[in-house]
Amino acid sequence: MDIELFNARWLAAWTAKDVPGLVEFYAADCVYKDPQTADGLVGRDALGGYLTGLFGATPAMTYTPDEVWPIPGGFCGRWYCDIEGGARLRGFDLVILRDGLIALNEVYTHTVSA
Repeated sequence: MDIELFNARWLAAWTAKDVPGLVEFYAADCVYKDPQTADGLVGRDALGGYLTGLFGATPAMTYTPDEVWPIPGGFCGRWYCDIEGGARLRGFDLVILRDGLIALNEVYTHTVSA
């Protein structure tokens, strides 16, 4: 698998706020964790519901891949997110893959200068 291409396509789906397309990157029994989901979410349905609410409550965001590193079972990816209105995030994903789909996704973010 070309993890750079996978990561770029996946982040493009985040930028597009394409919930149906985005959840297709995830395994049916995926585990998703970010700073807003303290205990994480399990499964595509839970993830899709969360993303629908998140995307409906947030302005336009543009995700730009920075670097990816292969790790056993997946990759780590670093990115920037430019948020409409001027805010900017730096993020990092731990991604564990199973059969070409995301089985585990842990997201870490912090604000940086725009």
